[in-house]
Amino acid sequence: MSQAPVRVSPLIKFGRWSLLLVGIAYGAAHQSRLSKKEEKVREIEAQQKAVRDAKLAEEKKRSAEAEARALAELSKPTPKN
Repeated sequence: MSQAPVRVSPLIKFGRWSLLLVGIAYGAAHQSRLSKKEEKVREIEAQQKAVRDAKLAEEKKRSAEAEARALAELSKPTPKN
């Protein structure tokens, strides 16, 4: 019941293998290009992270000082009349 496999033309085989190899080469080149682009983005983000962390530390310090002043004012004894 099984039929014999169909012979595929050598031209079609060559075309299939050629397109496969071209696709692999294109994918490798595209991946390389995207990797370089992403590396640059990561460097920029690393620089921005340092600045952002410094700002957050300063803001946290100011917040802690303001909270300490507020607690100090709340803990002052009130004069009784």
